[in-house]
Amino acid sequence: MWRKCAGRSTPDGLGELHMPNPKPDPDCELCQAQRITEWFYEDDTCWVAECEACDVPMVVWKQHDPNPTDEVRVVLEALLSEVVVEHYGFEFWVDAKMRSIPTHWHAHARPRGSFYGTGRSRRLG
Repeated sequence: MWRKCAGRSTPDGLGELHMPNPKPDPDCELCQAQRITEWFYEDDTCWVAECEACDVPMVVWKQHDPNPTDEVRVVLEALLSEVVVEHYGFEFWVDAKMRSIPTHWHAHARPRGSFYGTGRSRRLG
């Protein structure tokens, strides 16, 4: 079952998922969550925005932890997929390899056959 949240559909029960509560790391860019690029979604669990380094959408878990449960990961990746479909419309693959920030779980939606989103236009509307 899906529900509307801030104009977007999200899975019911998202708030009921077991969420650990580790303290944010003040030196972690993802914990700081500065709004440098366009943000597409945010709730108590995650946010989805365009990655400033890659020019592709990424989902960031709001817990400073590199290992969400499989249940949490499935929900986060579903939200990322919805943003790609609604705002970008390209074929993509989910890249959850945390290269530059390995201590905080996040995943990117990479264009099929590519790594960066440079030159890809978002859907306007």
